Amino acid sequence: MALNMPPPATPQRPTPGAFVNTPAPNRPVFARSSSTQQQMVSQQPMAASSSSTLTPVERGARTVNSMLERDASYRDLETHLGQGVSGDYAITDAAWAPFEHIKTYNIPDRILEQINMTQMSTSMGLFAEINHAWATIDNQLYLWDYTNPNPETVGYEDQPHTIMSIKLVKPRPGVFVNVISHLIVVATTADILLLGVECERGPEGVHGVTMYKTDLSTGIKGIAASAIAGSSKTGRIFFADGRDTEDVYELHYSQEERWFQSKCSTTNHVTRSISLPVSMRNLLETRKSAHIEQMEMDDSRNVLYTLSSNGTIRVFHMKQPRTLELVITQSLGQILSMCTHISPRPSSALGQNVRIVAIDTISAQEANSVSLILTTSTGCRIFVSTTSGGYGYNNDATAAPTSMQVRHIRFPPLDERGERQGPVQSQQLEPYQMGGPVGYDSRFLDQTTGARRYAPGSTFFFIKRSAEGETLFLTAPQSGQSSSQPDRAQTQRFTESAQILDLGGFMQDMGLVTEPFSASRSPQGFGNEPAVQFDKPVSEFAIMSHNGIQTLRRRRLVDIFAAIIQSGGGPEGVEGDLRRFNSQYGLRETAATALAVACGQGSYVGADRRVAQVSDPAVLDVALKAFIEFGGRAHLNENAAVEGLNIDNVVPSARHDGIALYLSRIVRSIWKSPIIKQAPGPNLVLSPTHSVSKLRDIQSALIALQDFLDAHKQSIDGLSGPEALNRITSRQDEVELQGENRALTGLMQVINNIVEGIAFVLVMFEERLEDILTSLTTESQGKVLQLTFETLFARPEGKELAKELVKAIVTRNIAKGSNVETVADALRRKCGSFCSSEDVVIFKAQEHLKKAIDAGANSERSRMLLRDSLRLFEQVAQSLTDEHLSQAIQQYTQLEFYAGAIRLALKTAQEMDRGNKALSWVKDDRPTPDARESIYNRRTYCYSLIFQVIESVDAASANQPDTVEGVVAPITRRRQEAYTEINNSEDELFQNYLYDWYMKQGWPERLLDIESPFVVDYLRRAASSDLAHADLLWRYYAHYHDFWSAAEVQFELAKSDLPVSLSKRIEYLSRAKANASTRMNGLVDPGMRSRQSRQELLRSIGDYLDIANIQDDLLQRFKADPRLRGEKRTDVLETLGGMIQPLDELYHSYADQAGYYDICLLIYHAADHRDLPAIRATWTNLIDQKHHEALQNGLQAPWELISLVTESIGRRVALNENVFPVQVLLQLLLQYTVTHYALDSTASGAGSSRNNNNADLLPAPSTFTWPIDIFIKVQAPFEIIVATLEALWYAQEPPFTGRNRRFLVMWIVYTVEEWGKMSVREGGGMFGGEENAIGLADCLRVVLGGGELERGDREERRWLERGRVVRESVEAVAR
Repeated sequence: MALNMPPPATPQRPTPGAFVNTPAPNRPVFARSSSTQQQMVSQQPMAASSSSTLTPVERGARTVNSMLERDASYRDLETHLGQGVSGDYAITDAAWAPFEHIKTYNIPDRILEQINMTQMSTSMGLFAEINHAWATIDNQLYLWDYTNPNPETVGYEDQPHTIMSIKLVKPRPGVFVNVISHLIVVATTADILLLGVECERGPEGVHGVTMYKTDLSTGIKGIAASAIAGSSKTGRIFFADGRDTEDVYELHYSQEERWFQSKCSTTNHVTRSISLPVSMRNLLETRKSAHIEQMEMDDSRNVLYTLSSNGTIRVFHMKQPRTLELVITQSLGQILSMCTHISPRPSSALGQNVRIVAIDTISAQEANSVSLILTTSTGCRIFVSTTSGGYGYNNDATAAPTSMQVRHIRFPPLDERGERQGPVQSQQLEPYQMGGPVGYDSRFLDQTTGARRYAPGSTFFFIKRSAEGETLFLTAPQSGQSSSQPDRAQTQRFTESAQILDLGGFMQDMGLVTEPFSASRSPQGFGNEPAVQFDKPVSEFAIMSHNGIQTLRRRRLVDIFAAIIQSGGGPEGVEGDLRRFNSQYGLRETAATALAVACGQGSYVGADRRVAQVSDPAVLDVALKAFIEFGGRAHLNENAAVEGLNIDNVVPSARHDGIALYLSRIVRSIWKSPIIKQAPGPNLVLSPTHSVSKLRDIQSALIALQDFLDAHKQSIDGLSGPEALNRITSRQDEVELQGENRALTGLMQVINNIVEGIAFVLVMFEERLEDILTSLTTESQGKVLQLTFETLFARPEGKELAKELVKAIVTRNIAKGSNVETVADALRRKCGSFCSSEDVVIFKAQEHLKKAIDAGANSERSRMLLRDSLRLFEQVAQSLTDEHLSQAIQQYTQLEFYAGAIRLALKTAQEMDRGNKALSWVKDDRPTPDARESIYNRRTYCYSLIFQVIESVDAASANQPDTVEGVVAPITRRRQEAYTEINNSEDELFQNYLYDWYMKQGWPERLLDIESPFVVDYLRRAASSDLAHADLLWRYYAHYHDFWSAAEVQFELAKSDLPVSLSKRIEYLSRAKANASTRMNGLVDPGMRSRQSRQELLRSIGDYLDIANIQDDLLQRFKADPRLRGEKRTDVLETLGGMIQPLDELYHSYADQAGYYDICLLIYHAADHRDLPAIRATWTNLIDQKHHEALQNGLQAPWELISLVTESIGRRVALNENVFPVQVLLQLLLQYTVTHYALDSTASGAGSSRNNNNADLLPAPSTFTWPIDIFIKVQAPFEIIVATLEALWYAQEPPFTGRNRRFLVMWIVYTVEEWGKMSVREGGGMFGGEENAIGLADCLRVVLGGGELERGDREERRWLERGRVVRESVEAVAR
């Protein structure tokens, strides 16, 4: 062969030339035609709207689904046929032949010897579906395996009557035992009986049968049962009289006899009027010339068809299980009359002498309305529809048909002499679309004696050419051509490939050896033979003649392609035939077929008459070159929605589509199907949906494809790597190459996933599926039962579910005592993506853990195994699933390995978020939506497992002593280890989450025991918004002696807007003042604190404390004030009971408006207010207010109330000279005393008033000196008191005029007297020193010498005498 050069790189443009990089002149190897190039340009791109967001596997899986959908959209038979006539045939031989002869099997000599001894009749036939042939010789029946060179003959000779006909049928369900798979209906001259058949099956099919007598028979004397039909769906059996009637009988059979019905009986569904014996009826009936020659059953429509000897077609409908109703009868004349309306011109092939020699059914699965094919003696095929609605319309396939119409006529090929086409009648239907010449008058198939048609269109014509035998004319649809151009389905003509074979004898019987063909369960896609050429067995047929049994097989498209190369091609050579193939089937189909041949999928019948795989290197090499040459290249889609050089606009090459098409056809049967099926019943019984051998075949094909692509990737653009960049010449070329690479990469990954996925499924099938499933959760069990191969191969959820199954498998093997390394390594070798190296480590860790459980919780070996398992788990912490982690921690907890459980959870949380994104999300105030939130949730799941461990260890140690006989108890030590692991963790997110959990559990005290900066940071972040955390923060500082920080927190708490009551704020301020005054020693460096102003903090705290106390006074006052009512009261109390208000707000909005003058004075003090007139007025108002308040309350001595209030304010303001001016306040109190009370002329202390001349005055106070006593109690300076009194005496202003001046003298004497006593008590200098004594002596001399007391009564003289005594003591000091 001339084409034996090495494979080239992918051609950049479709140019003529050989399989070399540089096209050579005058060497038109595999040159493309212009139409081929147009096909390439017209390839439709797959949807790319979301292509950029897909993973390579998802993209590859989408491509596989696209190819499967393309194959599924293959046009149905009715669309293919259309309405009209056709007659296009491609009669070929050799490489292009649609069928291939396999082998001829001889009839055993024993059978031939018996035939030679025949006395009355003999017949032969095939039970092809069970690989057996049969022969009847008089009353004897013999069966043999015709594929066996030395077959064993199985005979039945237990009945005396001559056998008329034989039929193999399916039994009615439930009548026989399950081993009886078939029944042989034996019709003799006297009766009809049933034989049970048990088949012995092996890998090669049925290799032996056993026949059983059933004792089911009934008499049919007088009926020549020549035609028999059985329903595979219901088991019903029908037969007809083959002599002179068109009656249809049914053979009834059951397990037991019933009333008025035996176990076996017959019913005539046509003639029921006379209940006479059959022989008597035959004598009475009028003789008829017509009889039934053929019966065919259509279980898909519940219809039985019969062909009579006069060409009449009758249709019977099985509406009920035991009924058979004749619904349609069409004579031959009526059928031919309908044909004249279809044919555009008269045809001698459908003339008057034509006969119908065979009928074949078309199931509802293959076509909706076309249900029957009538084959004439001239080789015409008439496609007939039987419908229950109008013409060509059928609502329900199983409904009784009501009409029969001719839909299409398929004429025989033109005969050798050629034909002249007659004129076409203008008012009749046109010939079939785009059709060529039609053999209306062809005699090519004259003398057709019989025909058989098998789905999806393999038709066999038996033509009598001579007295020595028949010729076989075989046709088959060109399915690949139809599937290559689905968008031209309505315009393509119906063309069949055909070939002629010499049968070498007369056909006795024919049968389908393999299962009936079906590429789909519906008409669309049903006939797509290329779609199942790698998925289903090739259709094989057996034809029996007198000379033997010949077997034929339908050649697949891949076989034809390989045969073209093997044969060396036709007149134009291999290159010409391959160009023809490409022109006929398109680039995509050509690339897929060439790839399949290159991967070893081609087959042929070898010299030994066995089917073998094409493995000739020369053939594979040419297939490789064809794959590359016809693969084309990627190109940009000009109609894409996204403009510009975008990778999503790239339409992959035909080579890519060929790979995808080939891949999809390999996996088509398993792709959408579930992996496991459950048998009906109460018990869980599982089994594989597809056989292990089927899965292995698919895996082998994919491995071959994988190896092929790996071996030749340098020659394939998109797989060749960076080398391909050297061949690009523009930006468009680069984008197209990128798109091709992306598409092929997805397919490569899908192929790898499928190979490993099947390996995993095979490993799973080696285990007991029920045990594996029950070890999963209920949710996972449901998912596994619904798991499809596509989900397993191409979806993340499938991969995750597979990992659960892997874990279940390994766990089960560990439980059985198997070595985990052996099991895991085997899994990793077979399906690495399902069992990675990390999975192996996990399994080892689980094995150590199981051994630790077996060793006991407290043994040293158990602790060692636990530590080993922890080490292994930590190595693969990033790969641990939630289930692995929770299970390990649960087992650690059960074994009291608390510290290990906590450590593993912390390690897993750390490994899953090495960038600490979760912590940054928390610090960013948890924005949503945010990708970091999912990471946070995963980490907190790990932390929640730690909390379970904490609860377990606390519960375990709650009722146990800390020590046992002076030794720390094991549970105590393990608890300490657990908390050490927790408190020493550097995971800030965990610490914060832990502290939150402590707070929710009501365990804030636990935070005080943790000496960690994380606690401070945690409490600080939460303190501004949560009172409990803020309160805990200052307690934490105080606990560790950082009183300064505690004071700061307390001060901030008192000022905060948190819901804190005023009393609590005052408490915080009081504690803050105490803490700020305490020596620093704690968590913070004292040096840093020393640089801060303690006095400033203390002053601020003191100021706020003063304000808070004032506000509290206001609050208490308002609570007791009856003037405040309703909502105003609620608002005021709520405001004053909460946050500390500014002083101006307290004064203007509350104290001043309410007339609380004492509180106003306190506000003056806190605000450092120095407006003396205002302060004097406020004191005046206060004294007056308290006076009237006392009178209103019925008090007789208002001065007592005033004394208490004044003394209290003095102490509160610490004698502040601005708010508590002694000179002013003393004058006001003395004036108040003189003006409001009737003082006695000797008013030193007497309680009576003898000189009360004003009735409005109150009785004299019991303590005449009460104003002086106030200032003495608050420790006002005696110097100021004396000076004030002296100034009033000299001033002589009202009311201290006249006789009232004597009161000033008495108060001065009393003050100096008390001063002296104070000096003696304190032990210091008398009267504050000599200088003060001299001043006092002068003062006393003057006031006592004024004569105010000398003119008075005896009491006044006593005051005078007291004054002289005091003066003498003062003068003594002064000297």
